Amino acid sequence: MSTTADAPSPDRTTSTRMLFVNLPVADPAATKTFWSTLGFSINEAFCDANATAVQLNEQAAVMFLETSFFHSFHGTTTPPSGTGGLYCVSAASREDVDDLCRRALAAGGSPASEPVDHGAMYGWSFRDLDGHLWEVMWMDPAAMG
Repeated sequence: MSTTADAPSPDRTTSTRMLFVNLPVADPAATKTFWSTLGFSINEAFCDANATAVQLNEQAAVMFLETSFFHSFHGTTTPPSGTGGLYCVSAASREDVDDLCRRALAAGGSPASEPVDHGAMYGWSFRDLDGHLWEVMWMDPAAMG
């Protein structure tokens, strides 16, 4: 049985770990336009006909890979089980949630839900051009303690 004492202690390596989410898309160029329209930075060093790199911040990026190129990483033409998901992006305020989702819908995304208000938490979801589900969430810092 594992205990908390068995877990490695956080160090510089784990506290500076970066995150790269990789998702299949039909058209990396259209995806680049979509996410640029929403105000996200594009890392051109990792963009080509097969890929668009959207930088969320210094520690996190989403790699949108042309579908066959995406599948080449796991050696099959069908995704392994468990590759679907809900991807959540934080927002600075309720207004920021609404603004980002409205821009996503105007840029060709589709609605996934109505806004959800839980008082200290507020979110809204959309699907991008390839149907990936994105939630934009604001949480009241005072309620988080």
